[in-house]
Amino acid sequence: MLNYVTEVEKRNLLTRPFLSPRMSARAFFICVCDNRKKEGEGMNKTVLEQKQNIVSEIQGKFTNSGSTVVAEYRGLSVAEVTELRRSLRAEGVEMKVYKNTLASRAAEAAGFTELQEQLTGPNALAFGTDETTAARIMAQFAKKHKALILKGGIVEGKVVDQATIKELSNLPNREGMLSMFLSVLNAPISSFARAINAVAEQRGGAPAEGTTEETAAEAAA
Repeated sequence: MLNYVTEVEKRNLLTRPFLSPRMSARAFFICVCDNRKKEGEGMNKTVLEQKQNIVSEIQGKFTNSGSTVVAEYRGLSVAEVTELRRSLRAEGVEMKVYKNTLASRAAEAAGFTELQEQLTGPNALAFGTDETTAARIMAQFAKKHKALILKGGIVEGKVVDQATIKELSNLPNREGMLSMFLSVLNAPISSFARAINAVAEQRGGAPAEGTTEETAAEAAA
């Protein structure tokens, strides 16, 4: 009804000093509708700002995270989702659920337009601080809960597919890889030290304290 009232009519009705009951009711109706229209415009602006803030938040996570894993959680119970979130959080991985439209806008803004193909259905996004932890935990959980389906994600600034995420899930985290590397470095020294001990024992003597380690270190050098 308000659409049929011109601005001139509004001004005339609202500025008249005396109005008939009918005209007063019409003026009151115009005031109410105008207020509601303004409130609606204010609400729309607030909602738009909230959406823009969420898009900026997702864009920042896409850009700054060591890795992002996209997984569909359709069929998981609330308890299972809580369990997954807790497992991820324990290793510094954050899991978030966003509307696909907002995540898609963020992916485009961050330069990961290829990721938009994965953003269909009910998705969870796992943001890790390194390249492997998020993939490893999500894959381990998916083995026990078939409803969780890995789709792909972002690793080292590139959009990757499901196969790459599964390959990464087989790798240890940074601490694990460092431990493996140190084991490889220390293995020859330890073997050489054991060999020296064996020779000394066969000769009926015992190597002096610290001699074995020093000799092994010198040999490795």
